Amino acid sequence: MGASLIELDGLTKIFDSGGMPVQVLFGVSLKIEEGEFVAIMGQSGSGKSTLMNIIGCLDRPSGGRYRFAGRDVAELDSDELAALRRNTFGFIFQRYNLIATETATENVEIPSIYAGMSRRDRIRRARELLTKLGLADRLDYRPTQLSGGQQQRVSIARALMNGGRVILADEPTGALDSRSGAEVMAQLHELHRAGHTIILITHDAKVAAEADRTIQICDGLVVDDAVVRAHVPPATPLARAQAITGKSGAAGHLPDILEAVKMALRSLRTNLFRTVLTLLGIIIGVGAVVAMLAIGDGSKASVLSRIEAMGTDLLVVRPGARNVRAPGESSSLVPQDADAIATLPNVRESVPEYGSGVTLRFQESDYTTTGTGTTANYARARNWELAEGAFFSDADVTSFAPVIVLGRTVVNNLFRDGESPIGKFVLVNNIPFQVVGVLAAKGATAFGSDMDDNTFVPLTTARMRLFGRRYVRAITVQVADVKRSSETETAITDLLTERHRKVDFQVRNMSSLLETATETQNTLTVLLGSIAAISLLVGGIGVMNIMLVSVTERIREIGIRMATGARMVHILLQFITEALVVCAVGGLIGVAGGLAVAWIVQWFGTPVVFSLPPVLLAFCSAFFIGLLFGFLPARRAARLDPVVALSAE
Repeated sequence: MGASLIELDGLTKIFDSGGMPVQVLFGVSLKIEEGEFVAIMGQSGSGKSTLMNIIGCLDRPSGGRYRFAGRDVAELDSDELAALRRNTFGFIFQRYNLIATETATENVEIPSIYAGMSRRDRIRRARELLTKLGLADRLDYRPTQLSGGQQQRVSIARALMNGGRVILADEPTGALDSRSGAEVMAQLHELHRAGHTIILITHDAKVAAEADRTIQICDGLVVDDAVVRAHVPPATPLARAQAITGKSGAAGHLPDILEAVKMALRSLRTNLFRTVLTLLGIIIGVGAVVAMLAIGDGSKASVLSRIEAMGTDLLVVRPGARNVRAPGESSSLVPQDADAIATLPNVRESVPEYGSGVTLRFQESDYTTTGTGTTANYARARNWELAEGAFFSDADVTSFAPVIVLGRTVVNNLFRDGESPIGKFVLVNNIPFQVVGVLAAKGATAFGSDMDDNTFVPLTTARMRLFGRRYVRAITVQVADVKRSSETETAITDLLTERHRKVDFQVRNMSSLLETATETQNTLTVLLGSIAAISLLVGGIGVMNIMLVSVTERIREIGIRMATGARMVHILLQFITEALVVCAVGGLIGVAGGLAVAWIVQWFGTPVVFSLPPVLLAFCSAFFIGLLFGFLPARRAARLDPVVALSAE
């Protein structure tokens, strides 16, 4: 004779009740064979439900030994116990234990989801079982739309979904009227004839009398074990006859992620208002990150473009002192200093500049702007293109030619739209100058001044006819290799110190200015992003709070899923997926909202840069927050004891 299907030897169970041990089972020993129909009968509090929970691997005994098919159940870990519940046991509960948010078909599918059965196969099998049990017209009804007898038939179908080698029926007729109760008992007899092992828990002697064997339990002890009808082992044990449990070995795999997302969406839809409030925190956080970074990058790009427009390969030498007798007149730099600087290594151009305010007149229009006297190399040194005409030449400088090049702002104020100024004469401080060129627009500098609000005349002409000054306002030096700017800056300082016998000048490195501005703008962008990230963090905390509430509200559902074979990792995945779905949906809406806000800000004139990295950063941050803040509630759910979860109200 082989080992019995179920063997209990000296089983005990002690519960902790407020720090006080309460013993429920006192050394229960019995054997149940394959294919038996056994009724375990006793009054409330006798320990029969506790015994069923232990037999069904929902609970562990405090002492004694439990062997199933010859294997000691105490040696099984939590995943192996879940596999046993999933593939071997089928539970029929007195209170049905159906998930209220799912249809009859979806409730029946649950065990096969954790068994790895394909969606098409499990839907087909669930519908077949429900149809066989007389519920063909109730496949898509939710539990609240079904009568008590119909709900119990749904739970029977769920128990059979993965085969149900052993059917554990806990007071299956206790909540039913006599007619529905008789129908359920008839179905149990049919299952028994098909080879299923039936273990019926009841306090009703009439119900127990329908079993082939009745075990009486009282105060945690077996007091009677009566065989009503002799047991005839099935010709073909059900465990070997099954071909309906889905993929072989698939029970150890995670359920399809799409199914996890589907369950998550269904759960979130059930509490739609609360879900919307949770989404709001993520939407605001992600939207703020996207909008703030776009605005910050736009501000940075605007400042840097203005500095680059001024030239990043330039060194600007300015006087460090002014003539006390003639305020505003530069008194330390002369054109010969520019000629000396031009001889230094790595210097491509060295251009002296005079400058002062001038008034231009053309016909009836007057305009006050800045007049700059310089050499023919100025436009080349500043990398400044011409829109019309040409810059004046070295010959113009040598011959003191009265020619002028205008900036775009000056042209716009003196001439009519579309009118070309080339070849026309303008009065500069009442001195006629012929326009030979118009510079392309450059816009404002990093300091806010308009670079196009300027005019340029030959250095010699400016000194003799306009300004009458010997000293220049600045010397612009263009370097050949920007990487050697600091070296060239030092060489200029040494040269001018030797020429002037003192340091009465200052050298500004435009590339250093660019680096400083970049660092400043990066700091500003990080600051804006950090402020926005705080709101995203707050949204994540909101997700965790909602998920904790969700776990608390759905403890019974968790128990049902565990009773039907869900492993800890399945429960963990389900609740983490719910948090990720919330954050993913909120992240997508937040990205769209943030881009919309940035676009509106741009429409009002604020510089904005739209780029992919900030969007990906914000969305991935939301996703990570969902994973981080969803893990703790999910772990709490996964660690619940199945029997405790099932007893929750």
